[in-house]
Amino acid sequence: MKAVLIDDESLALNYLEHQLLTIDGVEIIGKFTDPIRGKEAIEKNDVDLVFLDIHIPEINGIELAEKLLERQPNLHIVFVTAYDNFAIQAFELNALDYILKPVLRERILKTINRIKHRMEVKFVTSVQERTTLEMNLLQQVSIFQGQQPIPLQWRTTKVQQLFLYLVHYRGKIVSKSELIELLWREYEPKKAYAQLYTSIYHVRKTLESIGNHFLIRNTTEGYVMTLENVTLDVDRFDDFIQSGLNITHKSIEVFEQEMSLFKGDYLEGYDYLWAEGERQRLQLLWVGTSLKMLSWYHANNDLEKAIILGLDICNRYPLVEEAYFLLMKLYADITNNHASVHYQYRRLKTVLMEELNVEPSPAIIEWYMNWKNKNKE
Repeated sequence: MKAVLIDDESLALNYLEHQLLTIDGVEIIGKFTDPIRGKEAIEKNDVDLVFLDIHIPEINGIELAEKLLERQPNLHIVFVTAYDNFAIQAFELNALDYILKPVLRERILKTINRIKHRMEVKFVTSVQERTTLEMNLLQQVSIFQGQQPIPLQWRTTKVQQLFLYLVHYRGKIVSKSELIELLWREYEPKKAYAQLYTSIYHVRKTLESIGNHFLIRNTTEGYVMTLENVTLDVDRFDDFIQSGLNITHKSIEVFEQEMSLFKGDYLEGYDYLWAEGERQRLQLLWVGTSLKMLSWYHANNDLEKAIILGLDICNRYPLVEEAYFLLMKLYADITNNHASVHYQYRRLKTVLMEELNVEPSPAIIEWYMNWKNKNKE
């Protein structure tokens, strides 16, 4: 395992070198007090492991790690830091990725063994990369390989939001200033950028276990997330709706199958303002197509499916007047089910008054009053 050491303190650098020389399987190919020279050496050589002090002049250690990982994503970086609460809390480093000064041989050995284990499972990861993952963004966020769920443990909620934001804008450049404004606007610039680089680092580390399916590439302007062999339920749903397929006896089963992808709202449960536009767009697509299916069921006398779908629309999105109206017409077609017509009308009237302080549309009121007069009990 070829290693490079970077620390602006010569004594600390020499002590770390001394400790590493007592461990088999580690070859030190360079040690540097100048981080820029260290970066150049790493980029020119086949390096497996970097021991990097967080507090170095000229460039923050986290920022340097981020730049190194941009070019060499498989590089293993171990941060070295004096015990200071700010560093550990701000960077939220896990046990694998940092060691404290003074560096103890036992602690280094433990870290080296963990990294060797990572390298040993690299072949398994390369096989995973050739497989296809399925990612759900509708309702619950989840990732599957076949039928097997892949749990991802995020360091913080902001790291998770950063990942989902990059997925949301997949294939597009997201500027660093945009990410800082979104997640760390309360921080002064230097600390905000440190938080950004740390979070990008943790996103990459979290995704490392499932191979290079989610690639984060750095550009001059910012970051680009690309997906390799990953299918998204939201893309499949969107593509189907946009295909413009007509509802017929032959296609209705396809509609039922593809519409079942919409188990819930886009990123449901996450109150991200940036997701609201896409959430509403997809809601409108689902509601519009569901209403067409409901009308088709009604016209083709499949009242049971029509009623089930109508109730589903009303339960998910209680302000969709047309769903109540279609349900009222459906129940009106069922002998002796007048109570359900009255119930759906009262339910619509109540929810509109409570939420919007308005009455149902004139067309619905007119239809209901005419039906009521014809069916006086």
